[in-house]
Amino acid sequence: MIGTSRRVRVAYAYRRIRQLGVVNLLRGLYVRHQFSSAGILSVRAGWPLPKVDNMGGSVAIGNCSLFPGVRIECWKGASVNIGNGTYINRNTEIVAAQSVFIGRDCKIARDVLIMDTDQHPVGSAPMVHGPVKIGDRVWVGSRVIVLKGVSIGHDSIIGAGAIVTKSIPPHSVVVGQAARVVRTLCPEGGPSTPNDELHGTLRA
Repeated sequence: MIGTSRRVRVAYAYRRIRQLGVVNLLRGLYVRHQFSSAGILSVRAGWPLPKVDNMGGSVAIGNCSLFPGVRIECWKGASVNIGNGTYINRNTEIVAAQSVFIGRDCKIARDVLIMDTDQHPVGSAPMVHGPVKIGDRVWVGSRVIVLKGVSIGHDSIIGAGAIVTKSIPPHSVVVGQAARVVRTLCPEGGPSTPNDELHGTLRA
C-alpha cells in the first residue's frame, strides 16, 4: 500500500512537471522565499519577476501560476491569501492594508489592480481600509480595478476595464466602468451565446 501511494505521488509530480515546465518551476522556486507560505509556484518567462513587498504581514499562496510584473504589497499586520489553481497575469498589482483574499481556480488577467485601502487619508479624515474577498473560480478581465470593501461572489466574470466599488453576488457577469451586473450565470455553466457587449468586454 505504501509503495502504491508513493508511485501515485511520483506519477502526479511527473505529470505536473511536464505540464508546468521545468524552467517555470525553477523560477517559482526562486521567488518562493518571498512568501510567508507557498505551494508549488510556476513563473512564466519575462521580466521583471514577480515581487512581494511584505512590510510585516502575511502573504500566503497555494499552487499557482504567476506572470512577469506581478507585484504584491502587504502592510504591517495585513494578510494576502491566494488559493490553489489561481493564475495572476502580467503587471497585476495587489495591495493589502487589512486583508485581500482570492479563492481557488481564479483567472486574474493582465494589468489588474486589487487594493483594500485608499492608501492615504483625505483631509482630516482617517485612512479607510476594507477587506477584499474574491470567491472561487472568478474571472477578472484586463485592467479591472477592485477597490476596498468589495466581495466578488464565486463563479463570476468581471469584464475588462470595470471599476468594482460594490460587492457582486455569485454567478454574475459584470461589464463597463460602472461594473453593472448584466447577467446571472446558471450554476451549471456560463452563457452559451454571449451578446456583442459581453463578447467585446470579457477578453482577458
